Amino acid sequence: MRRLTVILGPTAVGKTDYSIAQALRAGSPVISCDSRQIFREMRIGTAVPSDEQLAAVPHYFIRTRSVTEDYTAGMYEMDALALIRRLFAEGHEQLIATGGSMFYIEALCHGIDDIPSAPPELREELTRRALTEGTAALAEELKKLDPETCEEIDLQNRQRVVRALEVCLTTGRPFSSFKQREAKRREFEIRKIGLQRPREELYERINRRVDAMMAEGLEAEVRSLLPLRNCPALRTVGYQELFDCFDGKITREEAVEQIKRNTRNYAKRQMTWWRRDPDIEWLTKWQ
Repeated sequence: MRRLTVILGPTAVGKTDYSIAQALRAGSPVISCDSRQIFREMRIGTAVPSDEQLAAVPHYFIRTRSVTEDYTAGMYEMDALALIRRLFAEGHEQLIATGGSMFYIEALCHGIDDIPSAPPELREELTRRALTEGTAALAEELKKLDPETCEEIDLQNRQRVVRALEVCLTTGRPFSSFKQREAKRREFEIRKIGLQRPREELYERINRRVDAMMAEGLEAEVRSLLPLRNCPALRTVGYQELFDCFDGKITREEAVEQIKRNTRNYAKRQMTWWRRDPDIEWLTKWQ
């Protein structure tokens, strides 16, 4: 039976090295399920695999899109399935995918529902409110209508909060109710392996990674993206904090500490999402 093994887990847990090792063992490329590493302008801040890691095995969906393009989880589902079918047709029996983006992995493994669009004027109004009242005000409104979604998304991400709230207001249903309840049938077996570490160890790895990103030139990377700062892809941890720094809202040191804190919070949300999935085989030791 042809099998796709999806290696998942919180940010900085060690998915890249483990997935490459598994891909080499299986004779497989690595299919990325990362919604930010797909953008070519976001190399340092998204922890794209190093040149040596990319050379070890072929990788797909790494730096193949621009932040100026609109690319959704639904588009990723179609592109990834087309790639998987081609790779199986070429003779692969085992394929390795990895990433930390919950919606990309959900789309790949189970499919996602078509979520209704909202009237443009409602989105414009909610975006205006987010800018004038603050995203936190809209997040409080969303909590009353859809607490489940609030546990799963970054409530500081204006785009995500506006999207969820506009669906609630347009349809009268929680945004979370549109998640695919019955998995779409796949033509291959899916195995999910989750990597986890003790919390303090994971948080220390996150802190060290942020320091390493700053030393590698994250500040210069984000500064080069200032003309594109309104692109949805750049509403991302590591970028928004430095934009605020450039605007004079916070110091450089405060930006670094906020990146670490917000990354740790993101790791919590990742684990909250995946702990509900009984099909994941969790590993605590894998070296």
